[in-house]
Parts: sequence; C-alpha cells; structure tokens
Amino acid sequence: MVLNCGEEKNNEKSIETELNGVNKETDKEVETTKTILCFGDSITAGYGLEDNADAYPALLQQKIDSLNLDYTVINSGLSGETSAGGRSRIDWVMRQPIDIFLLELGGNDGLRGIPLTETKSNLQSIINSVNKKNPNTKIILAGMELPPNMGQDFTSEFRSVFAQLAKENDVTFIPFILKDVGGIKELNQPDGIHPTTEGHKIVANTVWDVLKPMLQSNSN
Repeated sequence: MVLNCGEEKNNEKSIETELNGVNKETDKEVETTKTILCFGDSITAGYGLEDNADAYPALLQQKIDSLNLDYTVINSGLSGETSAGGRSRIDWVMRQPIDIFLLELGGNDGLRGIPLTETKSNLQSIINSVNKKNPNTKIILAGMELPPNMGQDFTSEFRSVFAQLAKENDVTFIPFILKDVGGIKELNQPDGIHPTTEGHKIVANTVWDVLKPMLQSNSN
C-alpha cells in the first residue's frame, strides 16, 4: 500500500548537482522568481524512472509554467532517506531562499520500525528549521501510510503522526501523497512500491490540488 522509498541512495550526487546548478546558474532568475522545494525520499526523487523529468516535482513545474506563474520547483528527493537523514541535511538545503516547502519524509522510518516518537521529533525539527530560516515560508506536509502487514495499531499510529504535526504546526496537509496510486499494480513499478510514470501523474495532481490555490493566492 506504500513505499519502501528505496534503500539505495544512487541519486545523491545528482541532487547535489541539481541544487548547485540552481544556485550557480540561475542566480539572476532566483532573484525574480519564487522557489518551491520538494524535500523527500525516493517518491520525490522519482526512483526507478528512466527520466526524473517524469517525477511529480517536474510535472508540477509543467503545470506552473502552463499558467505562467513565476515559480521554480527544485527536486530535493533522496532515495532511501529517513526523517533523521532529512534532519541532518535540512540546513544545507535551506541555504537558498524557499517560498514553499513540501515535506515528504517518514515512509522509510515506518517500514524500518523506527519509533514513532523519533519520526515525529525529526519531522518537527525539519519544520522548525524551515520556520527559523524564514517564518514566511509556506509548508506543505505530505502524509504517508504503511502496508497492513506492519500491524493495525502501528499503521494507525503512524498515519496519525502526520495529521498531528499538520495540526500542531498549522501547515497545509496532504493526508496521503500516494492517494489513488498506492497498492494499484498498474500504477506502480515491478517492486510494487514506487510509482510508474502514470502513477507520478496522479501524485502530481494530488499535490497540485493543494499547491495551485496557494500559488494563485500569492500571485493576487
């Protein structure tokens, strides 16, 4: 029903290259455009796709461009990432100004049986870091769900962690980023975990449902 979010970190170098490229090659553009950072694991990274341009962050950019909105989407997804890993790299990622921050982490924590208190603490620390860097940055928290074989109590408590964080921090909330994708064979790769190109289109639509109103509100 959910992700393993990829144990491999084979795209770490490409993410660093991309972020450095944004910092070095588009300095002038960044001065006039706003930035959306997608901070997550293999779901965000587009694990298993032939081209990460098919991953949902790139699809969001296409939607934004079609409306002539002045936003640049940065994909800061890292396969295999846990909430602790995200916590350790958040300060580096936040070196650049971020207007909207999408947080998609925690799935690997659940699958590895990491105590929920640790996951929640790490995600809260990431949110705190974003707010400390810029209190005006708008945060979107993407929730995740675990497969039933993890146990009913644990899966239920895991799901509630995201809802609690969203409520406590008053941030925009996507209850399940893999809505209408998780558990559907034809929308996932052979591993049954990571979305196909078609699956990412649905993920992009799910995110767009909450992102589009934010962008239009900011442009008014």
